[in-house]
Amino acid sequence: MNERVSPKPQFPRIFWIANCVELLERAAYYGVFIVITLYLSRILGFTDIEAAWLAGSFSAGLYFLPTFTGALADKMGFRSALLLAFGLLTLGYSGLALFPALLEAQGLVEYGREAIYHGLKEADIRWAIIPILIVIMIGGSFIKAVITATVAKSTTAANRAKGFSIFYMMVNIGAFSGKTVVKPLRESMGDLGLVNLNYFAATMTLIAFVSIYFFFKNAETNTQGKSLDEIWSALIKVLTNGRLVTLILIITGFWMVQHQLYATMPKYVLRMAGEGASPSWYANVNPLVVFMTVSLVTSLMSKRSALFSMSIGMLIMPFSALLMASGNMLDGDVDLGFMQMHPIAFMMIIGIVFQGLAESFISPRFLEYFSLQAPKGEEGLYLGFSHLHSFISSLLGFGLSGYLLQAYCPDPRTFSSHEAWLEASANAHYIWYVFAAIATVSAISLIIYGVVIKRLDSKAAEASLVTA
Repeated sequence: MNERVSPKPQFPRIFWIANCVELLERAAYYGVFIVITLYLSRILGFTDIEAAWLAGSFSAGLYFLPTFTGALADKMGFRSALLLAFGLLTLGYSGLALFPALLEAQGLVEYGREAIYHGLKEADIRWAIIPILIVIMIGGSFIKAVITATVAKSTTAANRAKGFSIFYMMVNIGAFSGKTVVKPLRESMGDLGLVNLNYFAATMTLIAFVSIYFFFKNAETNTQGKSLDEIWSALIKVLTNGRLVTLILIITGFWMVQHQLYATMPKYVLRMAGEGASPSWYANVNPLVVFMTVSLVTSLMSKRSALFSMSIGMLIMPFSALLMASGNMLDGDVDLGFMQMHPIAFMMIIGIVFQGLAESFISPRFLEYFSLQAPKGEEGLYLGFSHLHSFISSLLGFGLSGYLLQAYCPDPRTFSSHEAWLEASANAHYIWYVFAAIATVSAISLIIYGVVIKRLDSKAAEASLVTA
């Protein structure tokens, strides 16, 4: 009598645990990050410029550190690295929530009142928020390195594509849900919701910590992790590759504009369209558009070069920024039939739609092109630094945002009258003109880059034929 053999699961348990904790971590991160500059300014009293540099440095570190923390995770073991990561994240997010209450206990602010904004204006202790941000940054960098490696090691060549598709879906579900939580918290609690949001984030990462502790075992691997010296050596190689560095700097222009979803958009929309606006929900339009279009765009561009596809995306970006600017020049609400929407908010959403479309042309093909520039056998190490453009653009994009907000769309709370603020913010849309200009320069630069590279490769091919 033949016994029925149960089919072997397509993915092991560790794969699903890794994906579930990734969802929790992304919900925590995006819920906090979409309003991080609002938290720094409205709760701790940082100026737009100070808040921008703090948030930009935080974002930059999250893009730069994972390759190094990934090497440490290989030596620690993934389970220990994830426990450390989620422990740091839980402490960090709790710190963001408890810090204002601690300041109130010291008599520095009246917690939850308008005075919270003015109370910290001259208090140097507000800079103590930096160690808390660093704790979150280090914890987050481990997650970026370890979860993707776990997915890779818990899949086979046959199911890896499907495995990463599930992973990508989990990332987007987490990001979407985290941003969605922000609006109801702000509506029910006002600016105090910006503080209590961090309790939500800490709860998500604590659940992830407990899940890892009880259910996660180290993924089996026969591969030897890279040493920190090897990774540093690879970074030097990337930075001395003129072709790659030039491309990174050009693509940085695109990501400087893309980062404005977090750097400029939340403050701009709330100041110009009113406190009833929903910047966290508007930001969700970007991943939704990418999710809906990236497969189609990749298919349409399959017979075109990576540089051609990226150039199309780069040419879309200036139009995205100009659409965002146009909301300030329209009069009256936009009638959508089922609701009325402020023109600033409506045109911001339209601009974000085009921004997401541009990303579908650029992001997948950039990684493809970047990997092809690596020496044979060193693709993995090179790809570890494929996000150098995001490191640079986080610093420059956020930093520039702070200066532009202060110049063209300043905080209404710093003005003695609404009329004075209206005069100061009359040209708020100029902010998006600056980013449209940056996107235009980047697009033209990438087209020129493509022409030059094609000529250089052609000459190199001719020279090799002559030599042969």
